[in-house]
Amino acid sequence: MTRPHLTTKADFLAWLGEKGIAHETRDHPPLHTVEEAQAHRAAWPAREREGAFCKNLFLKDKKGRLFLIVTLEARDLKLNRLAKPIGSARLSFGNPELLFEVLGVRPGSVTPFALVNDREGKVTVVLDAPMLEHGRLHYHPLENTATTGLAREDFLRLLRETGHEPLILDLVEAAAAPSGEGG
Repeated sequence: MTRPHLTTKADFLAWLGEKGIAHETRDHPPLHTVEEAQAHRAAWPAREREGAFCKNLFLKDKKGRLFLIVTLEARDLKLNRLAKPIGSARLSFGNPELLFEVLGVRPGSVTPFALVNDREGKVTVVLDAPMLEHGRLHYHPLENTATTGLAREDFLRLLRETGHEPLILDLVEAAAAPSGEGG
């Protein structure tokens, strides 16, 4: 019998502890957009604002393949130009039911941490290379009522722990490449 999805912040943080992955988590009101998050963080101490804050896109292509794109929150990605660089067919957002079925989270709480729930490896993880230039990365811990920061190396280790080998490329550059190229 497979274990149920980790669906709470507490479950996920306990999992990080079991894996020995160092992290810091800050509780806050539910944040649904990048703009809300940026406004809320403005009052945080400078030390807690260090590193990259990210956004995550749960996508499905016309062949039914699933993708989680993880990028810096300020990056402007052109979805209609990303399919070819990431090796997919036409991309669209995955619906809330599929998101919960595969990753165990709801819209507004999409996070690469939810890959802990993709035990069948259905999701291809795509990391935007500029995000990895930062030593510390921040994501929601399965709920949009907190933000968890961890070292870049620990984030990459977390992905390996979940069985996901990420595709890493500069998504803006790849989307700008002439047709037939992609990075």
